[in-house]
Amino acid sequence: MEDFVKPAGDPQIGNLATPINSSGFTKALINNLPAYRAGLSPQRRGLEVGMAHGYLLFGPFALTSQFRNTPLSSEVGLTEAVILVVILTLCLSVYSSVGVSKPISTITTPNPPEALSTSEGWSEFASSFLVGGIGGAAFAYLIFKIVESGIFETFGNLLG
Repeated sequence: MEDFVKPAGDPQIGNLATPINSSGFTKALINNLPAYRAGLSPQRRGLEVGMAHGYLLFGPFALTSQFRNTPLSSEVGLTEAVILVVILTLCLSVYSSVGVSKPISTITTPNPPEALSTSEGWSEFASSFLVGGIGGAAFAYLIFKIVESGIFETFGNLLG
């Protein structure tokens, strides 16, 4: 029987080649994420990651917080999402200030970006994460308010 799990390089490190992490699909998926996509600046990486986080954080805060049944639920959701993005940005800034080592190459990411191996790169990533996170939360808020306003029901009534 063939071994499905093999050590990738030194077996002491624990970087194992499994059918999941060494498949072409997994490598393509991971390497197309903003953190590992080739040719992006730290600002662009931070902006993309921040937009995704801000956009996804708005919904749970608006719909499941203690204000969910009040008229202010969407505003509270926006505020809480922005506060969490600010906290995450502070955490990224602290991480960048303590000294960053070179990223480790693995089976799925054989060429990690060099820009995120310096404190300056992480600082640029963090500042762009803040802008993207607030923008993503604001965009989700605007979409929620437009849908909540009933404008699409008006168009539906025109069709018959």
